[in-house]
Amino acid sequence: MPDTDLEAFRTQTRAWLDANCPPEMREPVRDEDDVYWGGRRATFKNDAQKSWFEACVAKGYTVPAWPVEYGGAGLTPAQAKILREEMSRIGARPPLSSFGIWMLGPALLHFGIEEQKKHFLGQIARGEIRWCQGYSEPGSGSDLVSLQTYGEDKGDHWVVNGQKIWTSYADHADWIFCLVRTDKANKYQGITFMLYDMESEGVSTKPIKLISGNSPFCETFFDDVKVPKSYGEGIPGYVGEINRGWDVAKYLLGHEREMISGADNSERGAGIGAALTRQSGGLDPVLRAEIAQFDVDALAYAAMGEKFLDEIKVGKAHPAQPNMMKYAGTELNKRRHELVMAAGGSRALEWDSEETEGGKPSRGWLRTKANSIEGGTSEVMLNVISKRILDLPGA
Repeated sequence: MPDTDLEAFRTQTRAWLDANCPPEMREPVRDEDDVYWGGRRATFKNDAQKSWFEACVAKGYTVPAWPVEYGGAGLTPAQAKILREEMSRIGARPPLSSFGIWMLGPALLHFGIEEQKKHFLGQIARGEIRWCQGYSEPGSGSDLVSLQTYGEDKGDHWVVNGQKIWTSYADHADWIFCLVRTDKANKYQGITFMLYDMESEGVSTKPIKLISGNSPFCETFFDDVKVPKSYGEGIPGYVGEINRGWDVAKYLLGHEREMISGADNSERGAGIGAALTRQSGGLDPVLRAEIAQFDVDALAYAAMGEKFLDEIKVGKAHPAQPNMMKYAGTELNKRRHELVMAAGGSRALEWDSEETEGGKPSRGWLRTKANSIEGGTSEVMLNVISKRILDLPGA
């Protein structure tokens, strides 16, 4: 697309955002209610959140790069980048947060049949269905392919038994995309990527509390859950092929790792320093230097992300690049919160006061410890990078 057309699109986007993004939706997210997840039981915090969401749905901006027929805006990569930049410029909150958008949607676009795409993608884009991810199990985390949740074939359906863990927001989700072993004789080619309703008989959840005091995680249990192989009208209850769900799982993991890698890294060091100078009465020179180094590294990380996006556009992306983004992004986020704690001094250790918004610095710092575990540990990411990108020999 010519630069003149892109500049015209930028101008139009700015005008649309000025007209449709309420001032309340340009403020930083302060608590869980500030994030709209959609779903059957969803409620809006206020009229501004509702207005912003509905405007974006109508425009296709909850999933701007998706095709129009699936609820998106059909933007080109260059246009989608401009939209991200302009939303960032005014501090606009995402109109909809969704594992359906970040993870399942890309997998359906790549592996799903047309009937599935038409049935599920529009619901995701309109915030009508909230998904959770059934991957990790108590004995299958980094070695995910060892999962034991089993679906017994009953002809037109499976009967699923097993347990998943670290299932984010399972207690709020409408549906789950779940890895289920359907062939015990084949480790890799014996897993099916199933889709089913969390209100199905035999599905139950139990929240898990973290050291930060806040937790989206749950244990999820399946006791003789009946999962249809078809939901009628040519809509399979699984993605891809039966027993070939590991192919879908690996593709989806790449999107999950990209999502996790971006956590909180939009706020660079200058933002940290400005905010915390007010709290701590000034920063010592060593800490200022560390914040400046973080700022440089955050900019380098953003440049790496842009490079990878450009390589994806021309078909030259390496399949292990999401592992690089995940490792670098999560380690960077941990450093960011370490700096927040260091700059905040003893005040940052506070847990409950209004002054620290309920202990936001300390709770956020503790939460980042999970970033380098969830979605694949940093150690596993380094193994993949060394083998797949650097071609280093094994031990």
